[in-house]
Amino acid sequence: SLKEPPLLTGVLEPNIKLRKAERLWENQLVGPESIVNIGDVLFTGTADGKIIKIEDGEIQTIARIGHGPCGTREDEPTCGRPLGIRVGPNNTLFVADAYYGLSEINPGTGETKMLVSTKTPIEGQKLSFVNDLTVTRDGKKIYFTDSSSKWQRRDYLFLIMEGTDDGRLLEYDTVTKEVKVLMVGLRFPNGVQLSPAEDFVLVQETTMARIRYYVSGLMKGGADMFVENMPGFPDNIRLSSSGGYWVAMSAVRPNPGFSLLDFLSEKPWIKRMISKLLSQETMTKFVPKYSLVVELSETGSYRRSFHDPSGVTVAYVSEAHEHNGYLYLGSFRSPFICRLNLQHV
Repeated sequence: SLKEPPLLTGVLEPNIKLRKAERLWENQLVGPESIVNIGDVLFTGTADGKIIKIEDGEIQTIARIGHGPCGTREDEPTCGRPLGIRVGPNNTLFVADAYYGLSEINPGTGETKMLVSTKTPIEGQKLSFVNDLTVTRDGKKIYFTDSSSKWQRRDYLFLIMEGTDDGRLLEYDTVTKEVKVLMVGLRFPNGVQLSPAEDFVLVQETTMARIRYYVSGLMKGGADMFVENMPGFPDNIRLSSSGGYWVAMSAVRPNPGFSLLDFLSEKPWIKRMISKLLSQETMTKFVPKYSLVVELSETGSYRRSFHDPSGVTVAYVSEAHEHNGYLYLGSFRSPFICRLNLQHV
């Protein structure tokens, strides 16, 4: 169950700042979930399983972890679905693919090396939905989320509806090649981000509308709340230039207003009925296309928020990646990347 959502007042007051964003490369790519840059070259992973680079406005496929055909729900496990993407210290790309696991890609040659395969169970449980990752500056440790050991990415709506607590935060040591489980019992763990000082890891729990943090070292395995009861269901989290964090909301919890997911959270019998009667595609249509990105301070307080109340310009936002005074907005299903000039908001 969820608490009553916070009121959208103060810094959370609805606005139309996201409508100042421009859509780039429209209909040239679909579902650019996560975005990174090396210099001014952008990289992202798309819904058809490709890792692409965008240089001087030109889109080029540099790698594929899976193989075709792509396009339908049934194809997704073999096609692959790259979600989180990060740049390592040697300017290689680390990619979390929902179906294949963690890979390292040389952006120049496209050479791909599998680091953690979903074929190998970790501590007796399979990796079913590898989602996001964050890498230490020295490249020695990768922290990553597995959203569920039961549901796959193509069934993420069932994972949201069922609200299972079978998600985990894991750590991969690039030197010893060992994987260990750091946190269990998470409900749809999604985006992950190391703090600027690398002294803790933040994990977004999507279905709980909250962010938890994990501290290694002295407080071995210490986990606590960073932000609770957020105004939306958080997807990815990335550093902001102010020392805080950008959080993209996959859906909003309007207050005042009606939040369908909050309403359903304590009504399992209605959820069962809906899941049996409606396809996931139809279910998606009931979620309002309200886009929201918030910036948190280093302590987790809200600094500012950017809204697009009916998803006119920005829709289905999954990540906000800051680069050179702009916020590049990834999406789990839109056929474009949005770019917001931070000086204009």
